[in-house]
Amino acid sequence: MLGIPIGLAASNAGEWLIHKYWLHGLGKNKKSFWSFHWHEHHRESRKNDMVDAQYVRSVLTWSPQGKEALALALGAVVMAPMFPVVPFFTGTIWYRMYRYYVIHKRSHLDPNWARENLPWHYDHHMGKDQNANWCVTHPWFDHVMGTRKQYEYSARGPSNETAPASQQKSLLGRAWDGLKEAWEVKKKLGGEKRRAHLRVAA
Repeated sequence: MLGIPIGLAASNAGEWLIHKYWLHGLGKNKKSFWSFHWHEHHRESRKNDMVDAQYVRSVLTWSPQGKEALALALGAVVMAPMFPVVPFFTGTIWYRMYRYYVIHKRSHLDPNWARENLPWHYDHHMGKDQNANWCVTHPWFDHVMGTRKQYEYSARGPSNETAPASQQKSLLGRAWDGLKEAWEVKKKLGGEKRRAHLRVAA
């Protein structure tokens, strides 16, 4: 059963790594298999306020959607030998791959739903910096890695204004700030106790 939470964490980290280093890193090279992501999917989404109409087509076409589904299916096949050894982990990864496809597809057919339910992915496509907000299903690993960038949006659409800096810090950065603040409070209280003790002694 421990394989389930480990699988959830691993699948989210995988989204971050694959999106950042394969889909964007390798994908910016037009000769790469992964070029469909940056040169087609991002272009269409940006131009059409998050909508990518190729998701209306059949998944069996040689389109960005078809290539995405093929990559996910091949990934699932590669993991198959692991199932007898770590069934809960492998099953969780397979389920998250399926959910990734379903959620990602819906987000590019229904922008209002995406903005409400996947604001981090909406920010990835419509915000000022398209090289941030790498997670799709959940922003957990973006928070850990400090790559979650939030934007403010007006009624006319994205304003490209970033949210307050306090919202931009990584999970580790916010934890560190909390520890520093607690240490300052402890020092202040310690100083007050010493001063009170000196007054009593006097």
